[in-house]
Amino acid sequence: MRVLLVQPRQRRRAGFRSGFRTLAVVEPLGLEMVAAALQREHEVQIVDLLPGVNLEKAALRFRPDACGISCSFTVDVGETLAAARYLKDMFPDLFVFVGGHHASLSPGDFSVPWVDVLIVGEGEETAPALLRAWGEGQDLLSVAGLVLNRDGEQVATGLRPLVPSLDQLPFPARDLVRKWRRLYHLGTRGRLASLETSRGCPYRCTFCSVWKFHQGKVRFKSAERVVEELAATEAKNIFITDDNFLASIRRAEAIADLLLRRGIRKRYIFQARTDSIARHPETVAKLREAGFVTVFLGLEKIDAEEMESIHKANTVEANEAALAVLRKVGMNTYGTLIVDPDYDEGDFRRLREYVRRHAIPNAWFTVLTPLPGTALFEQLQETLTTRNWEMFDLAHAVLPTKLGLERFYREYAQLYTTVYSPKVLLRRAWNALVNKEGRRLNGLPSPALIWKSIECLRCMTNPREYLLAHAEGSRAEGT
Repeated sequence: MRVLLVQPRQRRRAGFRSGFRTLAVVEPLGLEMVAAALQREHEVQIVDLLPGVNLEKAALRFRPDACGISCSFTVDVGETLAAARYLKDMFPDLFVFVGGHHASLSPGDFSVPWVDVLIVGEGEETAPALLRAWGEGQDLLSVAGLVLNRDGEQVATGLRPLVPSLDQLPFPARDLVRKWRRLYHLGTRGRLASLETSRGCPYRCTFCSVWKFHQGKVRFKSAERVVEELAATEAKNIFITDDNFLASIRRAEAIADLLLRRGIRKRYIFQARTDSIARHPETVAKLREAGFVTVFLGLEKIDAEEMESIHKANTVEANEAALAVLRKVGMNTYGTLIVDPDYDEGDFRRLREYVRRHAIPNAWFTVLTPLPGTALFEQLQETLTTRNWEMFDLAHAVLPTKLGLERFYREYAQLYTTVYSPKVLLRRAWNALVNKEGRRLNGLPSPALIWKSIECLRCMTNPREYLLAHAEGSRAEGT
């Protein structure tokens, strides 16, 4: 059977320019994992709908029997549905299934005639079972882990147990996206590869649904498996997709030891909780030595009361201690802070002063957004000002704002102006050029990606960009 797997197009209107999506284009790792599982029985191709990629040409050339489309991010719902409908119109007998994080947690968004089935949860075992049953003409109700679209209704077949051992999964089918490798990047890191070393999270932050998708469990690949995958990956820049790479300190140390012992020299970007960093500075130093050059932190809030309100199970003190550890070891640090729609000018001022006082080098600000599948969504869905999922990009207010939209976005843009002023950017660029050790460890960034980042920051510091996108999103919802 010929199976086409599709990564939907990322729209480039003003809202996404001023959000995070221009700064990051990562490979469709989830599709690569599913493709690797399907290749045992089927001929598989992946189409990543990056700018310039033509879905019609790819589909006509391959003429698939079945098509799977990924919808992991809420903002991708519209593009996912559009791709599904386009392909179903081209090939009326095509079997279309949709999977991914958002599709699993909000299947009702895909209750349409041009989507046949939804895969709920992990796809590496469910997708092969689904296509096997469909190809043999079996009743799909016998396959666990699905939601079936039947006669205008949705029928769930029950949860499939999680993959018991991540080590048993095949390596991602990276060869299927090799032609687009040069386009994958994170900030100024080009030719980027992504790698997953664990799944799940034990915490219950109100704004996040990772724990729900993974049924409240955390599973790890062994250190040996992780290093084998890294060794087999051609790219020199690696983004580790785990929500908390340091969830097992012992395993993180083992990975660093193996990388150093085998002389595998790459540059790693990872995400971690600040309390793990604060408690284990020696592990962080070893990771830095092994090539872990950049870390993303969920700082989230600047006082204990706000931290408690989102059930972060962390402290402001741990955030500050982690920042000190990272400065000492010389690791590039990005910290995300959440902006509440009910902030007033005083709240924005306090946030700006906090960022200055603690010298957070690369602060990013996300607007509190109730994403489907989160506790926050259950709590606030009745107060949403829009159900246009394209607005749920974490850079626009989808809840009522205390200040009114114009003042809110003016204050929001000012946050980025504070962190990324021309003076600050010039100083960083100069330091990067004169610091030989930094160049050796971090590498020289791509000039094209530097320009793209500058253009993105220009939009992010311009309140008009947010207002234009907000108005466009409102018009789209009204049509």
